[in-house]
Formats: sequence, structure tokens, C-alpha cells
Amino acid sequence: MAERHDPYVSLRNPNFLWYVASLVAMTLGTMIQATVVAWQVYALTKDPLSLGLVGLAEALPFIGAALYAGHIADRHDRKILSLIALTIQFGCGVALLVLTIYSRQLLNGTVLPIFGVVSVSGLARSFLQPARTALGAEIVPRETYTNAITWRSSLWQFAAVLGPAAGGVLYGFSGPRLAYIVETVLCGLAVVLFARIAYQRLPVEPNSATIRENLTVGIRFLLKQPELLGAQLLDLFSVLFGGAPALLPIFASEILHVGPQGLGILRAAPAAGATLISLLLVHRRLRNAGSTLFVCVAMFGLCWILFALSRWLWLSLALLLISGMVDNVSVVIRSTLLTLRTPSHLLGRVSAANQIFIGSSNEIGSFESGVAAKLLGTVRSVVFGGIVTLGVVGFTAWRIPALRELDELA
Repeated sequence: MAERHDPYVSLRNPNFLWYVASLVAMTLGTMIQATVVAWQVYALTKDPLSLGLVGLAEALPFIGAALYAGHIADRHDRKILSLIALTIQFGCGVALLVLTIYSRQLLNGTVLPIFGVVSVSGLARSFLQPARTALGAEIVPRETYTNAITWRSSLWQFAAVLGPAAGGVLYGFSGPRLAYIVETVLCGLAVVLFARIAYQRLPVEPNSATIRENLTVGIRFLLKQPELLGAQLLDLFSVLFGGAPALLPIFASEILHVGPQGLGILRAAPAAGATLISLLLVHRRLRNAGSTLFVCVAMFGLCWILFALSRWLWLSLALLLISGMVDNVSVVIRSTLLTLRTPSHLLGRVSAANQIFIGSSNEIGSFESGVAAKLLGTVRSVVFGGIVTLGVVGFTAWRIPALRELDELA
């Protein structure tokens, strides 16, 4: 197979280069936005629950439209659909900039308008994810899927390293206005780059199924794939309970005392670890995928437990770095498995079902973290979530032996 001998085969594909360039630009923009919104909301409210509500405001429309978005992605032009969603994301950046410039008139002590913009962004992302994911599988040969997914993950993580750090630095030294200007420029660039992809839509097969059948086919497909379903559930619950990135502003402000600049570094640490491991994965073929997945998720939960107990910035950064490394291994395993086992004409709907399991877990996890921090306290809530993650790993390994025994991804 090509990826055995040429780790750079996907980067020689012009369409894939435009694809990942757009992905990097959009990721930089949205990561800057997430960092600035979190710090801005917490600065206005001083309430950990408000950080959870930011995640919920994005997750509800994201989940609610997911199945329909997947159906649309399989029945209509995936490039056009992605461009529309990217343009709406650009518009959300402009809206946040306007809210910040005229904050006295438009915010006036409330964060509800920010929640509204975040909700629209979540709706756009719901349509973007299945369309862009399915298109990404169409523009590369099937035998290079693993290589393309690993590079896509690596470059995404690279942007995710720079985005939070840039957001924290921009906010800390210049305030939210400049940060939102930079975000808006990056999101606009993402639209332009994506438009350069030369994409020929594949013929759509006649479909006599009902709307209900079309909306649920992705979920029904996952239910018939025990290894794939197990990987989705494992990742869902580990992210839902095991990680607490939404609470990082509290750790930065009140526990580690490092301010918004430190918040950017903390948010960047997991992505830095993910980037490092991605560069290793792209040069090696992953074996013992099932057992590796379980070990990595268990380490992810353990890292967050130790992070909650840490009072030293260097130790906290090291733990977040390791958590990003092991988390990205599970991302590569799950994404490769999903792409290889899903027929092209179902990719939109299966990706939509996947985003219900996985794509929303960060936002719902943010809400869970905010509620748990309100009830238990910040440190106890993160420790509790890590312990739950370890329990989920043990339960899934026991109930789904086929996933535990999964060897090479091919």
C-alpha cells in the first residue's frame, strides 16, 4: 500500500493540499474564537457554569441538525454545502467582532448575544462536518486514507497549537477586538482556499427510502459495526467526562495564577502533544489498534486526574501534553476505521451519526464540566470525571472484545 512506502503521498495531491490549508485556517480562527469567548464570558460572569453554557449553546443546534445535515451531505454537492457553512462561520466571527466593538450598547452586562452567535456557529458546523469529511474521502485514493487522515489530524493539531496560544496572547495584550479581527481574516481565508478544490460530484444513486430511513441510516450502520460503535462510545464518554478544557480559564485564573496568556499556553499544550504523536504516526503503521486504543483512553483519564491535583504550571503543561498525545492516537484509530468501513454514498450520514457521538462530546462535556464544577468544585469535578473515564475503559473492554482484539487498520 502507498502509505507503507511514501509517508508524504497525500501531500502530493493538490486537492488535498487546498483541503488541509482551508482546514488549518478555519481551525486557527475557531480556536482563537473559543479561547477569547471563554475568557470574555468568564470575565463578565465569574461563574463556571457560564463556561458550560457556552458549550451547550453550540452543542444543542449541532446535535439537533446532525442527522438532517448528513442526509443533505449525501444528496447534494458537498463542496457547495461546505462553502456555505464556512461562510456562515466567517459571519459569526464578524458578529462577535461587532458585539465587542459596541459592547456597551449590545452586551450591556449580558452574555446572551454571545451565546446566540455561538449557537449559529454550532448549526453551521453541524452541516460543515459531514459534508467536509465526506468530501475529504472523495478527493484522495482509498489506499491512502490512513495516510491522509493522519496528515489531516497532524495539521489540524498544528493549527490547534497556535490558535489557543494566539488567542490568549492577543486577548492578554490587545483585548478581544484584535483577536476577533484576526479570527475573521482567517475564516475568510478558509472560504477562499476551500473554493480552490477541484471537485467533481459523484452521481447520486436513486433513493426510494423515506426521510426517516435516510436520517437514521447512519446510526443503523454504526449499530452493525461493533468495533466502530465501541470506538465511538469509548471516545464519547471519555471526552464527556474525562477532559475539562472548558474549566481551563478557572485553572489559569484561580489555581495556577497565569492569566489569559497562560490560558492560551494551557489550551495549546494538548494540541502540541497531538501534533508530535501525529508526526510519528504518519511514518509508522499502527498495529494492535484495539489494545492501543484502550491504553490511550485510560492514560487520557489519568492525565486529567493528575492535572486537577497539580499546582505547578510545568507539571500541568506536561500532563496536558501527554493527554493530547494519547487522545490523538485514539482519534486516528477511530477516524481511519470510520472512513475505511463506510461506503462513499453513506459517508455523509455516517459522519453525521459520528458527530452526534463524538463531535458534540466536547460541547456537552463543557456543560457537564461547568455543572460538576458548580456542584463539586473545580478540582473535585475533574478528578471525578477522570475516574469515570477509567471505569468506561474497563466496561467497554469487557463488553466489546472485538474492539479489544482489533489489530492492524487496513
